[in-house]
Amino acid sequence: MSQNLPPLNALRAFEAAARLESFSAAANELFVTHGAVSKQIKQLEEWLGVRLFERSGGRVKLSEVGWRYLVQVQDGLDIIANATAQLMQPNRQRRLVVNSTPTLAMHWLLPRLTQFQRLHPEIELRLMTSDRDITRLDNPFDVAIRRGPGDWPGYFTHPFLEEWEMPVCSPSLLAHAPIRQPADLARHTLLYADTRPTAWQRWLTRAGVPDLKPAATQQFDHFYLALQAAMDGLGVCLGPLPMMQAEIEAGTLLAPLQGPSVPVRGYCWIVPRALMNDPAITAFCQWLESCAPSLKSPRQRAEK
Repeated sequence: MSQNLPPLNALRAFEAAARLESFSAAANELFVTHGAVSKQIKQLEEWLGVRLFERSGGRVKLSEVGWRYLVQVQDGLDIIANATAQLMQPNRQRRLVVNSTPTLAMHWLLPRLTQFQRLHPEIELRLMTSDRDITRLDNPFDVAIRRGPGDWPGYFTHPFLEEWEMPVCSPSLLAHAPIRQPADLARHTLLYADTRPTAWQRWLTRAGVPDLKPAATQQFDHFYLALQAAMDGLGVCLGPLPMMQAEIEAGTLLAPLQGPSVPVRGYCWIVPRALMNDPAITAFCQWLESCAPSLKSPRQRAEK
């Protein structure tokens, strides 16, 4: 078996350089020099008899063979890391790293984590947030939550939460200018988010008022800021349901129109293939799926 294994230090250098798309960044992560990383990767290429990187003008990028090899190498390193952690800490609380988009984490996941921790006190959750593609994250994760489906080679993924968009606003906003039909939005400020640039145009078109001119618009770089602005009475935001169902039921936000509710891409959980048999990960993913159906309101079920 050992005769078929390439040098392990060279594998670590290759994985870091391929993931970071930079020999220099890999050197910083591994606390070695740029020359050491370059030498390790050259050694690996000679051992394999293939070119893993394409080099041009001092820059490098993975070759097609390199991309295929990276997926398998990451799977193998994940298996080794997971087995080592379980061996060294057999009786300690299992830490589960979950990387979610910020809006879903704040408005959907966090309010429900207490339930998961009551069901699984042996699992310690570490929640991280990011909008970046999972292949470009700086820190490893056990489970990621992203809109999907997506192209994620080397990962197993499954949808668990559907989503619809409808206008939402604070009750105080309607006291000054009621919204009884889509055309009434012309008297209001529409709140936009850079992460969902076409959402309002998509909804207005579906509502039959594609050329509506609002009284004003306001732009935010993150969607959760636009939602907070709506709760503060600054304007009308396209609120995702069922993510914002709790705020609507509490009266913090209102959905003044009966429709249309426009379906958008839902959410998937994403797990590295090498970790799919981890009991803690299985428990968390099953819990995610069990939470989602109960969040659909009767109106949403009818519209679906």
